[in-house]
Amino acid sequence: MATDSLPKLRVAVVGAGYVATHHLAALKALDFVEIVGICDTQLPAAQALAQRFGVPLAAASLAELAPARPQAVHVLTPPSSHAAIALAAMEMGCHVLVEKPMADSVADCEAMIARASEKRLTLGVNHSDLFDPVLLQALDAVRNGRIGEVLSVDIVRNSEYPAYAGGPLPGSVTQGSYPFRDLGVHGLYTIEAFLGEVKQLDIAYQARGTDPNLHFDEWQAHAHTERGVGRLLLSWNARPMENRLFVRGTRGTIEVDRFLQTCRIHRVLPGPKFIGIVMNSFFSAVKDVFRIPWNVVRFATGMLQPSPGIRRGAQDFAKAVRHQMQPPFGGEDALRIAKLLEPVCAEPDRLRLKMLESSYAPLEPADALVTGAGGFLGRRLVARLRKRGQRVRVLVRRPVAEYANDSGVQMVVGDLGDPRIVAHAVAGACVVYHVGAAMRGSVRDFEAGTVWGTRNVIDACVKSQPKRLVYVSSMSVFDHAGRDPQGTMVEASAFEPHPEWRGAYTQTKLSAERDVHAAIRDHGVPAVILRPGQIFGPGAERVTPNGVIGLAGRWVAVGSGAMTLPLIYIEDVIDALLQAAEAPDAVGRVFNVVDPHPVTQQAYLERCRRKLGDEIKVIRTPAWVFMMLGFGVEILGKLLRRDVPLTRYRVRSLRPLANFDLSAARDGLGWTPRIGVEKGLDATFG
Repeated sequence: MATDSLPKLRVAVVGAGYVATHHLAALKALDFVEIVGICDTQLPAAQALAQRFGVPLAAASLAELAPARPQAVHVLTPPSSHAAIALAAMEMGCHVLVEKPMADSVADCEAMIARASEKRLTLGVNHSDLFDPVLLQALDAVRNGRIGEVLSVDIVRNSEYPAYAGGPLPGSVTQGSYPFRDLGVHGLYTIEAFLGEVKQLDIAYQARGTDPNLHFDEWQAHAHTERGVGRLLLSWNARPMENRLFVRGTRGTIEVDRFLQTCRIHRVLPGPKFIGIVMNSFFSAVKDVFRIPWNVVRFATGMLQPSPGIRRGAQDFAKAVRHQMQPPFGGEDALRIAKLLEPVCAEPDRLRLKMLESSYAPLEPADALVTGAGGFLGRRLVARLRKRGQRVRVLVRRPVAEYANDSGVQMVVGDLGDPRIVAHAVAGACVVYHVGAAMRGSVRDFEAGTVWGTRNVIDACVKSQPKRLVYVSSMSVFDHAGRDPQGTMVEASAFEPHPEWRGAYTQTKLSAERDVHAAIRDHGVPAVILRPGQIFGPGAERVTPNGVIGLAGRWVAVGSGAMTLPLIYIEDVIDALLQAAEAPDAVGRVFNVVDPHPVTQQAYLERCRRKLGDEIKVIRTPAWVFMMLGFGVEILGKLLRRDVPLTRYRVRSLRPLANFDLSAARDGLGWTPRIGVEKGLDATFG
């Protein structure tokens, strides 16, 4: 029967992350494939991708896709879940393609191979790097003898991972070997493609501590093969980013740049050695002048797709199933790599697990817990509590030397997004000061540090029942763009109606504050919410004030310098926090905490310049100029279909809040500024 007359191949996708977008795009380009469903434990992510690619069914589990009768399933989840999902898919009678690595253990790989054989189903593994066009070009050059006999292969790759977005710690955080399992597998099968089967693998690893959720972040490997040695260098710290392959032979060398999609072949030329070196470099440079800009154009116009290897691997597997052929890479190919990885990964896994478990050592009761104790406000709060003689517990992402040397401070190291470590930190604390939140980074950073962090603190407080929870919110929750500039700001003033237009910080702070309100209402959590204005003080001189954007080493002040700033001195904020923990009538209420003394933006900037001198360069720009710039950036974002950092709405929202009625803080907390903004400015700027 001609394959054109066959019914379409019904494919389901499990996992809605970055890789899924490439599989879906590749499958949509095949006229014989029908994508019948996509599932992910994070259902909103699956729904978003289903809508984007026109997939009829989105679900939270593979079982929910069974009514769609898929014939093939692409497993694109974290490696720890590959085996369970693949086995379940094969029980449904589906052919299976899994992303690399095939599974976390040799036993899981063997179970998957056995089940596929038993059910007479096709099991494929997407070794996508071997489908990259420039790597295929290098392999073709080697097969044609253009560089003689291959002697060695070196792979240099830098990477970065999406931030941990909160929730139970994933394998990428708990598994010490995760970076090498993730990218080392690419390197090993690439080395084998040039040098033959790896007979011995030696690795070394280090922890630089740049990302506390990625412990071992520097890896080196020596792979001894049938015909030479392959070396692999992986780094999550080195910049600028690289993804290069170097192949050395007896008659030439090959350099592949997978980011720029270039393949440079240097061969031994006749004549003097030095002349040959110069000519090789000259001709490569001339070619790069044309091919690099051309590749940029191809990428910008869609002629060159991102991650072409992932896409081709997905398509070739579908073609193999369609034509009842063997896939390009099957289970046995991946099993060989798994057998290399398992013994060398055992020790980093053990060390990482041991380190994580040490974070849960038993703790003595504490007078107070401070989250975010490594930040500007958190450090000052801890110092004040210690000055009062209180036993303080701190939750920090990284160890802090000053706390380690203070016997009155219990230091818990962990991420606010992790429910288990937050529950451990809250248990036995009399008062919880939840100061921690994400201040910069990706959307996932804000989700983990602010939204998940606050939910975890709330859940822990419901369970442990501390005397009081003091939550530090933000003025960003208010409507900046739409407010009446002459109107009075009170605690009940309008919230931001379009937080998604303002950015991740506003979105997550507003969501977190609403979660605290719900905890007060639904669970009786004895919480107090403080919304401080712009906090300043010694150590924060280089923080841009409201209405000013730090851009390329300059401070761009947007609009009139006569706008007043909602300032609050650091010590006055701490006074409010301590009073919120003790005031009998404060529970269940929210308080704006701002100094009543008006200070203009221009006056604040002049103080900064007197203190910092040439360190800052202030440029004042009319608001209409930034509005036009925002409009242009919006258009560019629509053309590229990407979120952009500047829009007209964000420009309108740069206007600082003013005209605060502080009677609630005065009456409910008994708070008025003890030091005040003028003395605070003197202490900060001199």
